[in-house]
Amino acid sequence: MKRRVLLSAIAAGVLGSVSAGSFAQSSEFPRKSITVICPWTAGGGTDVLLRALAREAEKHLGQSINVVNQTGGAGAIGHNAIRAAVPDGYTVGMITFELNSLPPQGLVPFTYKDFDPLMRINVDPAALTVKKDAPYNTLKEFVEYAKSHPGEITIGNSAPGSVWHIAAGLMAEKTGVQVKHVPFDGAQPAVTALLGGHIKAVAVSVPEVRAQAQAGNLKILGVMDTQRDELFPAVPTFKEQGVDVEFYTWRGLALPKGVPADIKLKLADAFKKAFDSREFKEFAAKASLNLSFQNAADFNKFLDQNFKDVDAVMKSLGLAKK
Repeated sequence: MKRRVLLSAIAAGVLGSVSAGSFAQSSEFPRKSITVICPWTAGGGTDVLLRALAREAEKHLGQSINVVNQTGGAGAIGHNAIRAAVPDGYTVGMITFELNSLPPQGLVPFTYKDFDPLMRINVDPAALTVKKDAPYNTLKEFVEYAKSHPGEITIGNSAPGSVWHIAAGLMAEKTGVQVKHVPFDGAQPAVTALLGGHIKAVAVSVPEVRAQAQAGNLKILGVMDTQRDELFPAVPTFKEQGVDVEFYTWRGLALPKGVPADIKLKLADAFKKAFDSREFKEFAAKASLNLSFQNAADFNKFLDQNFKDVDAVMKSLGLAKK
């Protein structure tokens, strides 16, 4: 029932027609304020990152940028609003990881291919983290222990089907270990459970374990990134340890399909200048948000691989719609 209601609501949002007169003249763009849709609630990580970026982009576009939160359906409502917007450049959206995790579950009738990526802004890679006194100090030792104790390793996540549930599933799939996935209402409760010895590990982001790792209460065994984390340079990546895994929660900007190329170029230029600004970089650092830029072409390639990885893992976890 929940799936039918959600799909019906999304389908209703697609109906309607757009007159040719509503499209802006490219040479005059922008002539009015721009709306940026955020699929998540005000005050959350996605929202604050987007608002900080928009403040800087206004300086280069010469028009105000209004951030509008369209929430619901685990991100489905907002993502659909971006997709269904008039492709005149006056509506931009912040797309997030859930754009690739909702389709395999049959919760939305679209994929990343129905959007026109503008740029990737942020990634926070998953990190395998355990208690300080755990009997393994490397990813290899963790895998060896898990294989000799099948089903004994419990890994906490931030809800069934969440980004960190999928990260743990991908790790287990790539290393061939059997683990038990334990859901919590968010990453922080999972980290608290790890500290209390109620679970054996978490596969959440570095910012979510940073304080306890720096305090020496937890130890990070590896990060699912192409490079080591700046705050923990002694911690190797999964790839450095022989496990070919990259996995992130991510955020980026996208447009509805059909925005004229020159308008898209103006938007990309303005938001890239905003991304490069000292003010935005300082904000992101204070918020512990890992900036990671990709242009439209590279972001599209990233989305394609991420979609394939997520789809495969969700099938292995029994979360994909059959």
